Amino acid sequence: MRIVAAVVGLALIGLMLAEFFVTFMLPRRVRRDPRIARGLNRVVWRPWRAIARRLPPSSADTMLGFFGPLALLFELFTWTIGLIIGFALIEWAAVGGPFGHGLLFSSGLFLNAEAVTGSTLVHVIALFEAAVAIGVLFIVIGYLPAVYGSFSRREIAVTQLATRGGSPPTAGAILCRAASRRRWRDLEADFRSWEEWAAELMETHLSYPILGFYRSQHVNQNWLAALTAMTDVTAFVTAVEADGENEQAELTYGIGRHALGDLAVQYRVRHGRSERLSDDDFDRLYAAIGDAAAQPVGPEEARARLAALRAEYEPQAAGLSELLALELPPWLRVEDKERLMGGAAAVTIGRDLVGGAVRRTPRAARK
Repeated sequence: MRIVAAVVGLALIGLMLAEFFVTFMLPRRVRRDPRIARGLNRVVWRPWRAIARRLPPSSADTMLGFFGPLALLFELFTWTIGLIIGFALIEWAAVGGPFGHGLLFSSGLFLNAEAVTGSTLVHVIALFEAAVAIGVLFIVIGYLPAVYGSFSRREIAVTQLATRGGSPPTAGAILCRAASRRRWRDLEADFRSWEEWAAELMETHLSYPILGFYRSQHVNQNWLAALTAMTDVTAFVTAVEADGENEQAELTYGIGRHALGDLAVQYRVRHGRSERLSDDDFDRLYAAIGDAAAQPVGPEEARARLAALRAEYEPQAAGLSELLALELPPWLRVEDKERLMGGAAAVTIGRDLVGGAVRRTPRAARK
């Protein structure tokens, strides 16, 4: 019986240390994810999310915001209890006696609060347990700053996007702002910074999946909405511009699509359905930026190209939205539509003044 207990204890210690190593020390995805911690988090997350959905938006966001830090503590607690039980089984196999006493003895050793007495074998086991406990403590101390540093950098970009695209950020607001101020080419600088941010977000959230549950400072902002809005803008520019005309938009779209795809795999989400852009809204956006684009394709071709691009990332974004309880941004808010209607009215007045239709020409030709 003691031999069986020792084997079970060694297996449990090995399993807990493997989970701890993969989660805290291995900055990459592996085939064998930390299943115990992930499974327990999912079991707790589903009722947590269900309760939050019954609350007012502000209270729900506050409750959901507690889950990320608490889930991290829950993981540490799970692995600590597993290690204590594993060492207790080994110590009981070595010296016998009541298992409850061995469990208390193991807990004291792990917390460095128990004096060691007994045979040489007990001293060796106690020394190894104390060493493991110290290693766990120092690794956690180094892990937490990395997690919160990644969270801080993520939120800086989310907040900056709110000044350009509103809260929540929308592709329509960003595109209209660029077109109305003749900043179309200036969007390339934004695309470069978005590309870097999306790459960093993908790397940190694949390495530290718990970050996905950490919510933003404001109720109407979140990292998934920011990433989706960025991908929306680059997809629209890629669809409207002729091939190769805006290479940076194509590159940024690629990293955004890649990030959403990999994160959907990481969190094991089912692809969802999202109908965020109607034909009328597309027509409004195309009319607003058609004159700003350098070499725009026709509206029907642009519509078809955009539909194909959206199909490559929107199902993943919708799945992440459902799992993490993060709202996806619309393509156009009510105020965006009002702005576009004002721009359309200005074009109509201009047509009446010249007594004919306005013929669109590429911006490069107009120069």
